[in-house]
Amino acid sequence: MIEVVYVVRHGYRANWTVNPSTGEYNSTILSETQIPTDPPLAAYGVQQSKELAEHLCNLDPPIDVIYSSPFYRCLQTLKPTTERLFKEGKAGGKIRIERGLGEFYGRANFAHPSPADTSLLSKFFTDLHPEYESLLTPHPNGEMIRDLHGRVANALELVIGSLDKDPAGPKTVLICTHAATMIAIGRALTGQVPEDFNTDDFQCYTASLSTFKRKNEGESIMGAWDCLVNSETGYLSGGAERGWKFNGEENFTTDVVPERESSPKL
Repeated sequence: MIEVVYVVRHGYRANWTVNPSTGEYNSTILSETQIPTDPPLAAYGVQQSKELAEHLCNLDPPIDVIYSSPFYRCLQTLKPTTERLFKEGKAGGKIRIERGLGEFYGRANFAHPSPADTSLLSKFFTDLHPEYESLLTPHPNGEMIRDLHGRVANALELVIGSLDKDPAGPKTVLICTHAATMIAIGRALTGQVPEDFNTDDFQCYTASLSTFKRKNEGESIMGAWDCLVNSETGYLSGGAERGWKFNGEENFTTDVVPERESSPKL
């Protein structure tokens, strides 16, 4: 069963803008997917990804399985790490794309742009698992912060639960994700969900690493982990940068969007 969960945030990325009235997104630098909300890493982020790789490739215990958000910047952040590990026959040889661990968008009356699917991403990243299908899909109209926490907890239950039953017996998993999702992951795994979601607890610096260790075999998945490392950045030449925290609901509307439970594929 999984004993250690490693979580990294993508490196420093290019920016985008959005018209909150129309939902029109724009980015001055587009990635190969051509999706405005899917920009690539900035040159500085590419350097961070290389420094991150030096650290990830020497973790103890080593990485057995890798999951990633479907966004280009996350896969680009992982690339120096996976190229090295997969060449050495380590870390499972393929990245599993999981939308349930993807980006957070505030609730809106319009649909946010969807990330590229695995078939398109495979044109740019050759080491994606072709048969893996995401276990959860975020609501296209975005989420309240509470909904994000629920979605992330559900995704982790499904992902870790499936790995616990994997005949290959992986002990560790690496997840590459985004700032808000990284915070929600820390809260779900430890069970330390504050009443005020704006609480500054779990950190999420660019290209940082958080480490969680299972307390006891056989315990339920959520709340069964200790945080050993909270957003480590000592291996980065620039140290801790671009920290982020929740600061009130980041919604585009005050209207209620119909609730839709992300659809699990059991």
